[in-house]
Amino acid sequence: MFVDKVTIKIKAGDGGNGAVSFRREKYIPKGGPDGGHGGHGGDVIFEVDTGLHTLLDFRYKKKFQAGHGENGSGGNRSGKNGSHEIIKVPPGTLVKDEQTDLILADLKTPGQQKVLLRGGKGGQGNASFATSTRQTPRFAQEGGKGQERTVILELKSIADVGLVGFPNVGKSTILSILSSARPKIADYHFTTLQPNLGVVEVRPGQSFVMADIPGIIEGAHEGTGLGYAFLRHIERTRILVHVIDISGSEGRDPLDDFNIIIRELKQYSKKLASRPQIAAANKTDIPGAKENIERLRDLLEPIGIKVFPVSAAQNQGFHPLLDEIVRMLDELPELEFFEDEEVDNFSFEEEEGPPFEITVENGEYILSGPAVDRLLAKVNLDDYESLQYFQRALRKLGMIDALRERGVTDGDTVHLGDVEFDFVD
Repeated sequence: MFVDKVTIKIKAGDGGNGAVSFRREKYIPKGGPDGGHGGHGGDVIFEVDTGLHTLLDFRYKKKFQAGHGENGSGGNRSGKNGSHEIIKVPPGTLVKDEQTDLILADLKTPGQQKVLLRGGKGGQGNASFATSTRQTPRFAQEGGKGQERTVILELKSIADVGLVGFPNVGKSTILSILSSARPKIADYHFTTLQPNLGVVEVRPGQSFVMADIPGIIEGAHEGTGLGYAFLRHIERTRILVHVIDISGSEGRDPLDDFNIIIRELKQYSKKLASRPQIAAANKTDIPGAKENIERLRDLLEPIGIKVFPVSAAQNQGFHPLLDEIVRMLDELPELEFFEDEEVDNFSFEEEEGPPFEITVENGEYILSGPAVDRLLAKVNLDDYESLQYFQRALRKLGMIDALRERGVTDGDTVHLGDVEFDFVD
């Protein structure tokens, strides 16, 4: 089974909570606060593994989560950071956001890594909140939540040259002759159920990658047959080689074959159909092929597509074809890759949107947003000193002034998360 598009859920680890602790040792009656910090949550990292060729493993595992940070403890001991979740994917994998369809990463080079989600930061222990006037803080900060999102993984094979054509026209055999690939070959339709890649070595130090794309048939761009599932694999190629059964042994006209394939390419992507192209007229060893070669040349050479007669069965005619491919590759730009359109790696303190917002419902004022969440995570409202810190933070963050601008008056009810209080100026 070949899998080239899957949807998975990923989540970074949560940060550990800071500790509330006080030093307790013999002969040291007033040791002071010594609560340690929580550990940071682990990141979610994608890594290219050249040993992988499909996304099959993701059919069975759909959720990936990094490790959580451990809580801090007394003695100023910080919690351990959470372990990173490293997700290995084959080269040529695109990572897209499910909601926006934006490209988050284009993973193509061996060993390449991309941090997709950042873990939450560890909360600070109460030792960090001690001041000359607040010597025994009885509150600490909770750890930040790790980011999470649903992403689509889409595999687009990386190759310089793509072999396209109807099923059973000889693409796999040609790939095996020209390259080090050894694909499964048999005499029936849809032998190739996944793109095969092979390295063609022209001479020492010079080589290129060739892909045998599974058979495309009429209606492929609409999902007919196997073609639609694999059309994306030729989007990166620099040259398309049309492999055509020039003998018509399958009962089809070779010219019709070419016209159908080029039409399917255009309907899938006009940009793809505009790639430089060559025609490999295969099965020239079968009677009737010679007349069709001239017909094909009359059709293609006026539009700039050269025709090369070959016989995969007899391993003949491939040197001129290979020379032309090398010549064209030398003149063409490098492989096309996709630029990351969005890299959403903000940390716990750098979340998107305003730090807080105010809404009014039934005469009551509701404060919400990341700044509110962070503030509530730091305080213990049952502790007097912590409550004083909370009140000063409201002013420092501009929340009191913002409430006044919205028209709050003494006695009005204000909500911050689960906390409710009467406003007193």
